[in-house]
Amino acid sequence: MSDVRWLSAEEQQVWRAFMTAVTKFTDHLDRQLQRDAGMPMAYYEILVALSEAPGRALRMSELASVCHSSRSRLSHAVARLEKEHWVERRACPSDRRGSIAALTDTGFAVLEQAAEGHVTAVREHLFDVLTPAQLRSLAEISRAVDAGLAVECASAREELADF
Repeated sequence: MSDVRWLSAEEQQVWRAFMTAVTKFTDHLDRQLQRDAGMPMAYYEILVALSEAPGRALRMSELASVCHSSRSRLSHAVARLEKEHWVERRACPSDRRGSIAALTDTGFAVLEQAAEGHVTAVREHLFDVLTPAQLRSLAEISRAVDAGLAVECASAREELADF
């Protein structure tokens, strides 16, 4: 006997609707950032994380965690951002093996310009299409899904740290 708890027809519809909405929404945001700011959403998220950090800088390992990225993927992205002079990499003073990514003034200016179009797209395609009650439900649902993945995500981060 199979231990799989198959989805009901209604659950299947909810799952597909959720995946379609998330995929279309993130694809739209990525296209908007590419078109208007010349960067993919992953780069935008790195710039945002650095802009919100003390001194606009984070250890690469911490930045990878904040951006939900592997260290190798993040390292590649930061290298591209360095070429644009949006980010600079510095040696970590407390650990010679570590490095710090810091947002440059140029990168901060690029982020400020990109933020207007990004926030407009988020507002138009998320907040403006939902009622206040739906927004509260979305927040509650998002926190529940996030909490349900906390253990698995922590384990995955630990496994990646071992490499």
